Amino acid sequence: MNAVNIGIPRIRRAEPDPATVPTEGPLVDSFGRIHRDLRISLTDRCSLRCTYCMPEEGVPWLAKETLLTTPEIVRIARIAASVGIVEARLTGGEPLLRPDIVDVVRQLAQIETETGPMRISLTTNGLALPKMMDDLVAAGLERVNVSIDTLRRDRYRDLTRRDRLDDAIAGIRAARDSGLRPLKLNAVAMRGVNDDEICDLVAFAVENQAEMRFIEQMPLDAGHTWKREEMVVGEEILDALRERFRLDPVGGRGASPAEEFTIDGGPYTVGVIASVTAPFCGACDRVRLTADGQIRNCLFARDESDVRRVLRDETLTEAEQNAAVERILRVSIAGKLPGHGIDDPGFLQPDRPMSAIGG
Repeated sequence: MNAVNIGIPRIRRAEPDPATVPTEGPLVDSFGRIHRDLRISLTDRCSLRCTYCMPEEGVPWLAKETLLTTPEIVRIARIAASVGIVEARLTGGEPLLRPDIVDVVRQLAQIETETGPMRISLTTNGLALPKMMDDLVAAGLERVNVSIDTLRRDRYRDLTRRDRLDDAIAGIRAARDSGLRPLKLNAVAMRGVNDDEICDLVAFAVENQAEMRFIEQMPLDAGHTWKREEMVVGEEILDALRERFRLDPVGGRGASPAEEFTIDGGPYTVGVIASVTAPFCGACDRVRLTADGQIRNCLFARDESDVRRVLRDETLTEAEQNAAVERILRVSIAGKLPGHGIDDPGFLQPDRPMSAIGG
């Protein structure tokens, strides 16, 4: 897959000198950011084919033998917890396509962290939630984000290449009825596609006791066709919302990717994730584990570190494997760049699309 080079080579941070990387304490990078959040991709497969994420056909799926097993995922999460990770978000692809998803949630929720049991959340397209929601809650799931870009059947079909809007809405209602809060709905704002539904999506979210979050479209599509000038930026989203609602800043954002506002005085809120025009890199506390066992210190990273290879190296003892995984985590975080660099003249889009990285 060819990356799009739009200028001079991207300036990269030098690889950290292993001798200077801490051997104890939390996962902290050279900019002082302490990492608490592990994003775990359970599969690169999905039940939809969203146009901004995946091609309709010919998707090069990860080979089955390269995917992490559940014991491997849990083991990596335990090691991560030992160095300060307190929360895991399960992503994909579509994480609910993993046959043992409930068991994955149960085992991860039993991991002890410095703040108590590991907090488990999930990002999903919602299609399978009606039949799985109760079991997921019983297993220890705490929070759910559901992706829904449009409320129009024709648009949903065109965007996802599947006629499943009713199933998506049923999934949102199942999440609402579960009682898990906050319930968040995610939409990618796209010019000429769904930008006329921004206020309607917020009203729908409020009706379902959820927070709507709008996301600027990012250069993570499989076809590398993203163009900045076609993106609906965060300020445009807020301008559209203000035509119908009164918005008041919530403040206290911390490491959250969304800038939040109360709607008409509350209690419901709307969030805008302006990853491109107003990046939150300075407070980022996330590290990612792909479905095939690669550590990524940034969603837009072009380098990965292989922990699957270590866990399957039979020449190492279990203790040596664990120590090696911890070291990989520490070195990866130590080499994290200050930001994603989308505005750099030499920015290169990651070779992997979003579905293969994990959201």
